[in-house]
Amino acid sequence: MAYTEEDDGSVLDWDEANANHIERHGVDRWEAEEAVLDPDRYALSRGWHGGEYRYALVGRTESGRTLTVVSVRRGSRLRVITARDASPREIRLYRRNRR
Repeated sequence: MAYTEEDDGSVLDWDEANANHIERHGVDRWEAEEAVLDPDRYALSRGWHGGEYRYALVGRTESGRTLTVVSVRRGSRLRVITARDASPREIRLYRRNRR
């Protein structure tokens, strides 16, 4: 996936709704962005859900937190659907597939 950086420095499409949603999972915007930009990120799945083609990936923040981020492409940016701490299984997949 290609990520484009916008004038505000964000590579993801944010609004109050999706920022509040991930906050309920204890994830900050910047953490989701770091996980998406992790060069070792691991694509868990891709596919149609609710009429949208969604991407799920596991990535690590600079502080070492491993997150699962689900997003959908909107134009040149990705819109986060949700972000949460990765499950033990997802962490194992991430570690096994690191570059």
